[in-house]
Amino acid sequence: MLNALKKLKKSQKKSKNFLILGLGGIGYYLAKRLLDEDYSVTAIEANPDLVRHADDNLDARIINGSAMSIACWQEAAADQMDYLIAVTDNDAINMMTSMIADKFGIGCKIARVRSLDFGHNEAVLQGEDLKIDLFIHPEELAAQEIARLIKRTSGDEIIDIALGQMQVLAARIRDDSPLANKTLIDIAKAYNEFPFRVVAISRGITTIIPGGKHEILPHDQVLIMANKDDLPRLIELTGLQQQRRNRIMILGGGLVGSRLAELLDKDIQVRLIEKDEQRATELSSALPHTEVLHGNGSDKHVLEEAGLLDMDTFIATTGQNETNIMSCLLAKQLMDMETETSLRNLKKTICMVNNTDYMVLASTSGSDIVLNKKILAGNEILTYISRSELLSVMHMHGFDAEVVDLIAAPDSPITRKPLAALDSSFTGHIIIGSVFREGSWHTAVGSTHIQEGNRAIVICNSDYLKEVRKMFTA
Repeated sequence: MLNALKKLKKSQKKSKNFLILGLGGIGYYLAKRLLDEDYSVTAIEANPDLVRHADDNLDARIINGSAMSIACWQEAAADQMDYLIAVTDNDAINMMTSMIADKFGIGCKIARVRSLDFGHNEAVLQGEDLKIDLFIHPEELAAQEIARLIKRTSGDEIIDIALGQMQVLAARIRDDSPLANKTLIDIAKAYNEFPFRVVAISRGITTIIPGGKHEILPHDQVLIMANKDDLPRLIELTGLQQQRRNRIMILGGGLVGSRLAELLDKDIQVRLIEKDEQRATELSSALPHTEVLHGNGSDKHVLEEAGLLDMDTFIATTGQNETNIMSCLLAKQLMDMETETSLRNLKKTICMVNNTDYMVLASTSGSDIVLNKKILAGNEILTYISRSELLSVMHMHGFDAEVVDLIAAPDSPITRKPLAALDSSFTGHIIIGSVFREGSWHTAVGSTHIQEGNRAIVICNSDYLKEVRKMFTA
């Protein structure tokens, strides 16, 4: 804690300059995210269509040219950049340009590398050899996150924060839930045996950062923060049923689907459906503990013949947004039709969506959990570059919300007055969930006054992350 506070005191006010190579899905998303955080962004992109799209939608300097062109680097004033983010579609180019960036004196190099053969401790070429400070493996991040969700016995999303001392639970409110049709004030009065706080509500396509008068309705998806020791009681209160995920069906044998099958324990039955016959044959040899089937997983009869009705969880990981969304919707309907009403909540669908605009759509049309590689990669990078200010940033799947773990800097706005006296314009967008002081976590209330060096967990709408950072920095 003291080391983190020292870093805060040394942090500088000047804006950071970023050079992004590649404006495909991840590059464009990162550029937009960084611009929202008030950073200066210059990008080099060879595809003229992507350049036109970026010019029309981003307040950034865009250079049409090759990432390997030194002339483009000079035009971009690479010697004045603080960070390189190399996210072209070519691993070799991303690694090579990191070495070029080092020659230009760019202090921090971040590279997207799909291959897992580089960057780890046992790799032939490690980060110091390639001059890369942070390797980003979007597909690996997605596979690891799904594997983590699968291994949670509740089958719902539980996020560890503050080194596991606090947890955030995402749960769907059933018609018979004791929380249904009650305001947060009523819930706090009725269930005061242990501290917990509802910090976000997803209703339809809207995410609400709630106040005490907000009412929770049946079918809402809610985020609840509690101490780790109180999680069993919270699960009981929300009516979640504990069940180990033993039977998994994966649609799509690409980088995410195949890696997920590899990560899952041998005692989990994994069945993978791959549309391409040659790829299915390759996976049959590469994944000895996975049953690989060749077929079109968006077809009702194929899913039934593949044994969908015997599965606990269906996961769509193809590269097609529409296929994943519609397959999850179909799978959910088929599983619900053949399952007793009381057991339907035990059947889960997880959907990979590449287009961030489709995420809320997917979460409201049959997918219990929706993930996006760009968001996972973006949070990894944002946490890294803001590590002197933010201890961690986590996006909550299916919500337009971020969970931020950070420390209050000396003389930061958050330390100047109690929470109840903060700018009212943040109401409905930012909520302080918990504060760490005197050796333990405390639920934040209106009278809470955060002091210099206090650690806090903040939940905010995604486009308010910049405001949170400003509140906690001098």
